[in-house]
Parts: sequence; structure tokens; C-alpha cells
Amino acid sequence: MPARTLYTHATVFTADGADAEAFVVEGERFLHVGTEESARRAAGPGAVEVDLAGGFVLPGVIDAHTHLLMTGQSLQKVALRDAADLAEIQARLRRAAEQAPDAPRILGAGWLYSALDGAAPTRQLLDEAVPDRPVYLDANDLHSVWVNTAALAELGIDDTTPDPIGGRISRDPATGVADGMLHETAAQQIVWPALARAATDADRDAQLASAFEHYLAVGVTGAVDMAVQDDDLAALRRAAHRHGGALPLRVRGHWLVHRRNTAEENLGQVARAAQLAHEHAGDRLRICGIKIVVDGVIDSCTAAMKEPYADGSTCEPIWDRESLTPVVVAADAAGLQIALHAIGDEASDIALDALEQAHRSNGPRDRRHRIEHLESVTEANVRRLAALGVVASVQPVHADPAIQDNWRAVLGDHRVERAYPWTEFLAAGATLTISTDAPTAPHPPLPNLYVATTRRSALDPSLPANLPGYALDLADALCHATRDAAYSCRAEHHEGRIRAGHLADFAVLDADPFTAEAARLLRIRTLLTAVGGRVVFDAAGTATLAAAAS
Repeated sequence: MPARTLYTHATVFTADGADAEAFVVEGERFLHVGTEESARRAAGPGAVEVDLAGGFVLPGVIDAHTHLLMTGQSLQKVALRDAADLAEIQARLRRAAEQAPDAPRILGAGWLYSALDGAAPTRQLLDEAVPDRPVYLDANDLHSVWVNTAALAELGIDDTTPDPIGGRISRDPATGVADGMLHETAAQQIVWPALARAATDADRDAQLASAFEHYLAVGVTGAVDMAVQDDDLAALRRAAHRHGGALPLRVRGHWLVHRRNTAEENLGQVARAAQLAHEHAGDRLRICGIKIVVDGVIDSCTAAMKEPYADGSTCEPIWDRESLTPVVVAADAAGLQIALHAIGDEASDIALDALEQAHRSNGPRDRRHRIEHLESVTEANVRRLAALGVVASVQPVHADPAIQDNWRAVLGDHRVERAYPWTEFLAAGATLTISTDAPTAPHPPLPNLYVATTRRSALDPSLPANLPGYALDLADALCHATRDAAYSCRAEHHEGRIRAGHLADFAVLDADPFTAEAARLLRIRTLLTAVGGRVVFDAAGTATLAAAAS
């Protein structure tokens, strides 16, 4: 019989409609959840006891939209999200270059358009800081990359390089010379592969290990990797091998489908995803579907909107209806889950049209398709989404008031008053799941929940709330990050709740978020994280000491 562990003296948020104060873990699963008295009876003699000393226990958080390898990579890049202005960005780059004189290139992440105070991001501004080697700076949303002159040369981009489908190599309007900004598929299909070729498998292994370590330390026990490609999958396989066949946390992957020139190429990627789903269907590593980036982002005016931006510009989607619908229908027929990035209101229209066609073509069944982000969406499409049973996958940290100035300015009209309308999805009857989309935002879940429940800034709590009428209830938000996140990846029957028979994935916090002011969410620490009953992070040594004493 597997060993039993009795956990006592806790406040247990089960995400199952009832609270508890103790629970028993046997092997990989919860054996019993309830009062201390009932848990002691269930544990029986000889059980290891762990006194949680009043800690707050919740189901392990499942980050339902993240990018694991990219998160690990971003942790090694020059951090720019909090850079106040251009001078600070340049100063950090100069400092990084001075500290690593032999580094072949300088990589940064997280810069915001608002830090430039209206100035255009150009290669010359980066040349001023680092002229002697390539510089690559991921925008905060990861949908564009700002590079210097040396990086353009390294990429082989010159005045004659054509824009890839769905992307743009930004150019000086007077001369036509590439100015250093690479948008959407120009980043995904030119920059990302180039940097991947420049890295080694050892680099990627260390970066993925860092992502796992950081996630487990904040109570995250599962992740949905939302743009898996060959390098990601190879790194995940190697990590599983190093850990005896089981990754440190549970990973579901959506294979990224790029828009190509022909329908045959597009459908070929669906066939590849279906084969990978057949090959990787395990408990800790499963390819469950595909990811399609239908449009861009509002900050760089590449999201597909029904009305023009404040400057009068418009932007076509990356995938139009003609190209998208056959891919969605084929993936649906293959039983794959489909995750559709749709930020603009026109993009969600396109996404829902394709999903409706899949329903008509392939008949009724439980699908669990998802639309990601939904930052600007019409009321009609909120209702359509709910009626189709599509999961609304949202990232509260993207609504942080500290990064909203440019977002609101580029729309500049009535649309900013219905930004990130999370409660509308719930009112319509949709399932809502919360995630971070790291590294486009910090990966810890509690600051994310702070933004979700207050609409205030986790980066600068002094700022006024961003449309507080759309704030979520804390208990609901915890469920969206656990129970509903499990539902979103077809795992609700064994993950996402603290319930007898479910996998024992849980986290212990040092304070009860329900008994403190909301800002406490920014300071609460994770004390312990367990995956499948095994403690994988123990800040205070509580479980380790208890096990040793037994």
C-alpha cells in the first residue's frame, strides 16, 4: 500500500464548493478531505503527519496559457518591463553589454511602447546604446521585436526582403529602409528561428529547467504551453528523460500552426499535430491541440478591429476566413483542441465563424475549443462564444493599469470602456479560465489574481483601477485558475480540485487571502508545492522535516 501523509491545521480551499481543515494523501492522490478528526481516521496508524501551522491550501494552479521555454529564456534577458523611458532602456542595454563583453548578442524583453513617450522604436536608438553587436528586444506582448542595425544584418534583412504573410518588416516611410521593428510573423518566422539556431540544446535545457523551478516555487503544478514547436518539444522530451520519464509539472501543449502560402501546407501542420498528439498522450506531457494566432495585438495596432484605430489605420488579420476555416474544421475532425488567439473584435468574429463551421461540418460533441485573450470583443460575440461552449481564456495581468496607457490611446474611443470584459463571459454562461501568458507578463499567479479581483495594478498599486466593474470575485478567480483551468484541458475529472480521488496537486500559502486586504495577494508567499502527492517545493522544510522525523 502506498504511504499515507496526513496534512493538518490548515484552511483548505477545495474549489469544490466546500472548505476543509485537513486532508490525506495516499500515493499520487487525495484519499480524504475534511475535518481533522475525519482525516485522522482515514489516515490510520503509521501515517506521516505534516502540521501546516495555519497555512492556506489551494489546488495547484494550472497556468492555462503560457510559454515555458520562452519564460525560461526571458529570465536570462535584460528586463525592460519596468524601464521608465528610452534613456533607461538604453542604459540597461549598455550595462548588459559592458558586463558581457564576449556575448555575441544582447537580448532583452518586456519593453513597453509607453516608455518611448511617442517616439518610434528605431534601430538607430538601439545603435546608440549597443553599436557593436546584434540587439534583439522582445516587446512586452511578444508580437514584435525591436532590433538594431547589426541584428538586421545578422538576419539578412535588407531593403528588398519581402514581408512574410501576416507580418511586417517596418520601414522608414521616406527611404523604404528597414527601421528595426519586426511585427507578427516577421518576428515569429524570421527572428525566433534565427535565435533558436544560435542557441544550443544545453541552453534550452537550462532555460526550461529554470521555468519549471520558478513555476513550482509559486504553486503552479500544471501549464498549457501555447506555441509548441520542434525546439520546445525536444526540450520537454529531454527534461522528461532526465526526470525518469515524468516532467516536474503537468504540461499540455498546443502545436503552433503558422499560416503558409497554400492550404496543403496549412493542413499538413494539422496532420503533424494530430500525429504528435497520438505520440504524446501522457500524464505529464500531452500534445492536446493546435494554436493559431488569428491577429496581432492592440499596442502595435496589429489586432484586427472592426473600426479603425485612433490614427485612422486598420490592420488585416493574420488568418482570414478563407485560410482559417479549413484548418479549424480539419483540426476539429481530428479531435484536437483548438486555441485561437483573437485580441481584436474582428478577429473573434473570424474565429467564431470558423468554429461554427466546424460544428456544422463535424457534428455535436464535447470539444473544449478556446479563444485566447479576448481583449476587445463585441457583446454579440460574448454570447456566441458561450453558446458554442468555447472557453474564454483570459490573462488579467494584461489589463494591469501600469501597461494600459498605450493600449487605450491607440483605440481612443468607446472601445476602451469595454476592455477585458471578463464578467460578461460569466454572465453569458461561458467557462472562464485565468492564465498569465508568461513571459508577456510575470508568471506568479497571485499578482495575476490581484489584478483579476481588483482591476488594479500589480506593478504599481497606487494607480486607479481599470474598469473595476469587470473585476472578479476572489473565490471565483481561484476556481478559474484551478478547477476551470483543468476543465480547459480536459482534466477536470482528476485535477483542479482538492477532492478524494483527484491527483494530489496542491500549494500551501503563508496567509489566507480571504482574511486580508486585497493588496496582500502581492505579498503572500508559497510555502509548499506538491505534484502527484510528492513535495517538489518546500520553502520552510516543513514536509521534509516531518518525513524525516517519522
